[in-house]
Amino acid sequence: MSVPSVDTGGVPRARHKAVARTGAPQTGAPQAGASRTGAPQTGAAQAVPGRDRYLDLLRAVALVRVVVFHVFGWAWLTIVFPSMGVMFALAGSLMARSLSSRTPWSVIRGRLRRLLPPMWAFAAVVVPVIFLLGWHPAREEGLWGLAKLGNYLLPLGSPPYPDPSGSASGWLEESWADQAVGPLWYIRAYVWFVLASPVLLWAFRKVPWAALAFPLVLTAAIETGLLTIPGETGLAVTDFAVYGACWVLGFAHQDGLFRRIPRYLTVSLAALVMAFGLWWASGHPGPEGWNLDEMPLTEATWSLGFVAILLQYAPSWRELPGRLARFDPLVTLANNRAVTIYLWHNLLIMATVPMIDQLWNIPGIDAFSAELDASYGVLSLILVWPLIGLMILAVGWVEDAAARRRPRLWPA
Repeated sequence: MSVPSVDTGGVPRARHKAVARTGAPQTGAPQAGASRTGAPQTGAAQAVPGRDRYLDLLRAVALVRVVVFHVFGWAWLTIVFPSMGVMFALAGSLMARSLSSRTPWSVIRGRLRRLLPPMWAFAAVVVPVIFLLGWHPAREEGLWGLAKLGNYLLPLGSPPYPDPSGSASGWLEESWADQAVGPLWYIRAYVWFVLASPVLLWAFRKVPWAALAFPLVLTAAIETGLLTIPGETGLAVTDFAVYGACWVLGFAHQDGLFRRIPRYLTVSLAALVMAFGLWWASGHPGPEGWNLDEMPLTEATWSLGFVAILLQYAPSWRELPGRLARFDPLVTLANNRAVTIYLWHNLLIMATVPMIDQLWNIPGIDAFSAELDASYGVLSLILVWPLIGLMILAVGWVEDAAARRRPRLWPA
């Protein structure tokens, strides 16, 4: 799993994925509430009919964290808040709620309808640029190269792109396609989970502990080499295994399982699992130090324990309490435009680089060159938020159209 760090203008590329497992969007559907059929719903999952603002807050924090990480590339952020594990757990809870009250086909169709149009809008901009810069997939791979373009419509596999693309001295440097298209790995993983959820939920309600443990066992088998799956299929299966336990924890949250387990037991088991993950990482370091996104088994176990504690202590908030209430508009905006923010943020971070470089054209600025270099990341972080805001205004309404809501420019 790779970790792009845009602040230096380059992105290390590992396993053909440019964006780390640090955060991902969810659709704007309600997050908590009692289901009408299926397993009994108790506890936090039943207390609030409609949106659970605690879950909304977690999603917003995860999105901010992924942007910050992709600006600065601080590996310790993957330990402090494993965004991807959190986001897959939230998505799993939402999926379990929907499957408890609707038919599997209608749920799958609805999830894909919400997820894919924003991706198509993104691809409609990025893919033509890649072609204009000289990409010829048919010349390189024949008809198979053209067939793989179908992953931009339904990403069962990885959407293809050339690497390198652009030029070292141009506005689009050579890794730009890798950075821009890299976030689509999440869309592929989400599609796999959506398609598998009816079976996963059935298995969880039959044998919950086995359903929770299976993704970890699969991850361990892949990491230790007991199971080898080559190519893009191997990458997709690894993603599915690494975050499968978090997705199942979302089922447990929705079904109220955490209310039936003593808190001390959840915390104790979670601490043991997280400690194992750190122990494993100490003996099997990744290519980027303590960046957990590059270590599948550590990422799986650390995220599992972290998410279990978050959900064990999850309150049910219809409104953000106390001082958190002042962030309500931003939390609402982040949740309503989560897919847009996630898909475009890496490309927009790259867009800040030529903007900041214009500062060196100011007469006399050379005297402060060292200070500018030191503050490059901070300037990029400051600039990227208004750019994200502009992108929300430009294409965010696609999320409303996909959800069959009245399009809104700024749904805060």
